Parts: sequence; structure tokens; C-alpha cells
Amino acid sequence: MSILVGEQTRLCVAGITGREGSFHTLNNRAYGTNVVSGVTPGKGGQELEGIPVFNTFAEAVAQTNPNTAMIFVPARFAADSILEAAAAGIELIVAITEGIPAHDELRVVATLRERYPGTRLIGPNCPGVLSPGKANVGIIPAAVFEPGGVGVVSRSGTLTYQIGKELVSNGFGCSTIVGIGGDPVPGSNFVEILELFAQDDETELIVMAGEIGGSAEEEAALFIEQHLSKPVVAYIAGFTAPEGKTMGHAGAIVSGSAGTAQAKAEALESHGVAVARTPAQVAELAAARLAKAR
Repeated sequence: MSILVGEQTRLCVAGITGREGSFHTLNNRAYGTNVVSGVTPGKGGQELEGIPVFNTFAEAVAQTNPNTAMIFVPARFAADSILEAAAAGIELIVAITEGIPAHDELRVVATLRERYPGTRLIGPNCPGVLSPGKANVGIIPAAVFEPGGVGVVSRSGTLTYQIGKELVSNGFGCSTIVGIGGDPVPGSNFVEILELFAQDDETELIVMAGEIGGSAEEEAALFIEQHLSKPVVAYIAGFTAPEGKTMGHAGAIVSGSAGTAQAKAEALESHGVAVARTPAQVAELAAARLAKAR
């Protein structure tokens, strides 16, 4: 098994005719993802190497029956594109677009919860979702990962790739890698993805990669202690980040002791989660926790 994407994925890409959209669409298809259609307003009737393009998600759903959407449209149009996909009945939306205004993100998340509770949003400003050997929806470099029993959920894209390399170098494969993005208003949080991994028979251990800012990691720590029986290893980026300075993602800012890497690590460790201080140490802790669990 895997979570979110796999052999059952039928992908429709918004912004498929743009430079980034077309490049990653074809990469995803080359990996084995079933890309059934794309959407670009005003370019309906065109094709991208045999993939039909439609003007709207409603048309794409009616004619190609996608269950997953990937959003590559510019930031000023991205919120409306996400909601259009949800209105068309698409169950999973992966928003790669970065730079979406925070008030647009708030509008999207609130609307999804109120009007489209059956739709799950990953992102925005995320690298996507990869189930190694099955499907890739996004920009994750699939060659870094191998199939296996470690689930990965991360706020950081490039950090995810580094951890993936460390895991593979130490003999570990992954069930699914989920990049939830680092914006202040994410469509899905750590707890929601941890719940999915908890239900996945293929996932033996979970790696959670967080960073400074916000309280998502602390909330996940409590959930792990109360609801997860599978071992979890965490890594928090930003132990040397200066107080009060935004680092990287818009959500990566701390004030006082709240939201610091140290505070997050202490919260996780107090709830029984092993916390690595370097990406390389993630694989070492994973091996130790799996050996103990078995």
C-alpha cells in the first residue's frame, strides 16, 4: 500500500501548457503516473504529447475522470484553480505553486472545510507526493528514493530529498513521501498525514521533518503519544536560526522560546519521539527504532 497517490491515481494538471507545468507533467508521466488530462483556460482542445488539454476542470472531469489535481498556475490564480478543482469533485489537490497570498490561502482552506470536506489539499508551496515505484505527483526527484516501509512527511522540500538520500544510503526505502509545505496556512498538517500513515499496513516507521515557526510539531508530538503505535523519528531544521528572523518559508519565524527548534525537539522527545540533530542521524535513529520495534 501507500498513501494519497499510487496505481489508482488519475492526474489532471492545472497549468499544463506552461514551462514548469509541462516539464513536471511529463516527468511524472515518465515515472509511471497516470496523467489523464490538463487544464489551461483558453487552450482547450490542444494536447501535450498526447495528454488532452481542457479549458476547465469541469470539462476535464467529465471527459477523463481524474481523481487528483496538480496546481502549477501562477500565484494570483492558484486559489481559484484549487477551488475550481474541488468544485469539479476532485478528491486530492496537490498545490505546487508558491507565493500565494496568505489571505488567499485562508480563503481556500476555509472554503474547502465548509463546502468540500471530501477534498484533501496538500500544499501550497510544496514539492508534492511520491509513492516510490508507483506514482509521483509534484517535483520530488524520484530517483533519490526507493520503495520500502518508511513514511516521510516534511515541511521542507530540499530537506526531504536529503533525508531520502540518507535513508536509501542506509538501506531504507519509503512507502510514501509527503511534502506538506511551509506556508503559514497549509492545506494539510502533520497530524492529518500521520493519521494516514498510521492506517497504512506498508508503513513501519514514520520520519517527520519539521522546522522553526508555528506549533505544528508540538501538536504532532501529542498526537503521536496518544494515537500512534508505530515508531516515529523526527528532525527539526533551524537549531542555529536567530530569534525573530524569518528563515526560508513564510512560516519559519520564532519569537522568544516559542517555535524554536530546541522547543520543538524537547516537546517531541517528551512524548517519546527520537529527534535527530542532523539529517544523517535520521537514518541511524530509524534503524535503532525499527530494531527495537521488531
